[in-house]
Amino acid sequence: MNRRGRIVFMGTPQFAVAPLRRLIEEGFDIAAVVTVPDKPSGRGLVPTPSDVKIYADSCAIPVLQPVSLKDPQFLGSLNAFKANLFIVVAFRMLPKEVWSMPTLGTFNLHASLLPDYRGAAPINWALINGETKTGVTTFLIDEKIDTGAILFREECEISEEDNAEALHDRLMNMGGELVVKTASALLKGKIDAVAQSEKENSIIHTAPKLTKETGRIDWNNNPREIHNLVRGLSPYPAAHSILTNGEKEFALKIFSTRYVLFDSNVEYGKITGITKNSFHVACKGGSVEILEVQLPGKKRVTTREFLSGFRNPESFKFI
Repeated sequence: MNRRGRIVFMGTPQFAVAPLRRLIEEGFDIAAVVTVPDKPSGRGLVPTPSDVKIYADSCAIPVLQPVSLKDPQFLGSLNAFKANLFIVVAFRMLPKEVWSMPTLGTFNLHASLLPDYRGAAPINWALINGETKTGVTTFLIDEKIDTGAILFREECEISEEDNAEALHDRLMNMGGELVVKTASALLKGKIDAVAQSEKENSIIHTAPKLTKETGRIDWNNNPREIHNLVRGLSPYPAAHSILTNGEKEFALKIFSTRYVLFDSNVEYGKITGITKNSFHVACKGGSVEILEVQLPGKKRVTTREFLSGFRNPESFKFI
């Protein structure tokens, strides 16, 4: 079944595979896929394809992997597909030579309710900031990042139990359905794009690229803020802190926590409330219970497993 048009799909990670799969399942004509070049991976530095390339190859879809999106040979190959529409999900910023090529334009799927959380890591930052609602948005690409006219949006509630992995998977599936809806509407000419609204008094959050410093836990913050940081970065790249007793130091990644609010005079970062299954860390206005951790070079374990081989935890603190 041809949906009256040809599409070139652009994407890289697993988040982009679900929309591509749904387009194929719904009978859209995917003329080609554009993704990143294979990247060296592992100890042998074996060239490894992106998730999108692996899926496209399984469907026998032509794949383009340009180093530069302005390369004349790539642009010529792309134009030769005579696509009516380009769809972008978790890819790179496109030059005008690319996004202006198809007759119906180029649209992007973004994992937030634009204009809020423009940027590279909207899922993580929504959780880090303690949001209770987010969503997915499709919009037409223009010269700037995530600023184009909105096509469709769909909201998603965020629960206290959600971490980045759970929210990613939910938004990925929602995004797949929204991409199908958007592509169908554009190919039928039954959609009007709406400019993004930026009211003077509204707060527009940003979602910059995550860095190592982003994940460093500040135990001077309150328990809820620390808990949100942990779940916003779990399982990757993970929040982290240094555990020390003055003689030994351990870099520890933290994946799962609970928190308690209360007045406390305990030194911030000090380990308290030790049981067989977990321990608490004192912070401003309460404590954070640590549930899953990982030492460098080791596997991720429950705190119970961690404590079984850890002597005198009460003498340690986080810094």
